[in-house]
Amino acid sequence: MSQQPKQSHYDLVIVGGAIMGSSTAWFLSDNPDFNGSVLVVERDPNYEACSTTHTNSCMRQQFSSELNVRISQFAADFVKNIRSYMGNDERVPELSIRNFGYMYLADNEGFADVLRESQQVQLAAGAATQLMTPEQIKAAYPFYNVDDIVLGSINTVDEGYWDGSTVFEWWRRQAAERGVEYIANEVVAMTKNAAGNTIESVTLKSGEVISCGQVLNASGPRAARTAKMAGIDVPVEPRKRYSWVFKAEQPLDRDLPLTIDPSGVHVRENGGGTYQCGGHSDIDPAVAYDDFAMDHAIWDNHVWPILATRIPQFEAIKIQSEWGGHYAYNVFDHNAIMGPHHEVENFIFLNGFSGHGLQQSPAMGRGTAELITYGEYRSLDLTPFNYERIVRNEPFIEKAVI
Repeated sequence: MSQQPKQSHYDLVIVGGAIMGSSTAWFLSDNPDFNGSVLVVERDPNYEACSTTHTNSCMRQQFSSELNVRISQFAADFVKNIRSYMGNDERVPELSIRNFGYMYLADNEGFADVLRESQQVQLAAGAATQLMTPEQIKAAYPFYNVDDIVLGSINTVDEGYWDGSTVFEWWRRQAAERGVEYIANEVVAMTKNAAGNTIESVTLKSGEVISCGQVLNASGPRAARTAKMAGIDVPVEPRKRYSWVFKAEQPLDRDLPLTIDPSGVHVRENGGGTYQCGGHSDIDPAVAYDDFAMDHAIWDNHVWPILATRIPQFEAIKIQSEWGGHYAYNVFDHNAIMGPHHEVENFIFLNGFSGHGLQQSPAMGRGTAELITYGEYRSLDLTPFNYERIVRNEPFIEKAVI
């Protein structure tokens, strides 16, 4: 990937080339009605520190809002039909979803009521969510300890693992082949016009000043830093999330759903007698953008005891790998922030996905590409996610955040 841009002007500069930036770039390149020039500026060309690389790579339809359900339904359709979506390019592999499902476990009636209400939303949108009593859970998944559980919620249709890294790779590859320009560089400043309502140019770390028609903030956990260059505030901050892959001495005899324990610890099937689990500390502050250090005490004192209690076969396990990553956490309402700024009209947001960005990337990239091309969303009405709700102080709450 080159460090230097080929031109001094682009119709669109995308700040961040990970899953959201590349999804938007690909959908623009796939739209015959868009004929503009696109520059994607990525500060981490190996994507080693981005949220896309640290993801669980799973999708679910168990959300509390119908719009989020439909967003995931499009993701499932895209993954299962990726070659067709990508022009029947024979180089693109056929993909599928490993449907082990998500299992939400409620240990009190308040949370059980949330699951019941959410199931009605999901069923109305066409999802296959089932509620399960503790006895039903135990019968279907004998390895769980359900002594403290009052209700479970699971959907094994289009819920589970998918190969997000392959989708990401092909979005980047096809977009570049179609003329989207990727550079390994960093946007360090933005210049507005005299009225302060338009970004006229961005300055790169290497010194070039690039004039632009629009700017898309797709910089993940660094969203607030990017917005600040335009004099804009956005309520997104990096929150640390830890992941572990472990091998069980006595593997389970069937697939483990992505289980969300009432404590917030989650664990899922990984294959070959291995499992992937995630969690975070009870104190959950914003962290530095480059802070990926592990806190081993969280595993010893919090995560492992919870795993061994919920699934007694996980008493004897061995960690194979571990890492720290960042959620791009929207502290306002835990939902995506999209659309244009209300004053700086050519500054567009694609931020704040709070842990469910990978599974939302097909619909959000498509919607943002439509907004850039037509000035409106066409496939799904994504206006509830627009930045203006923050100005109006009208949260669009998503209750199902892991």
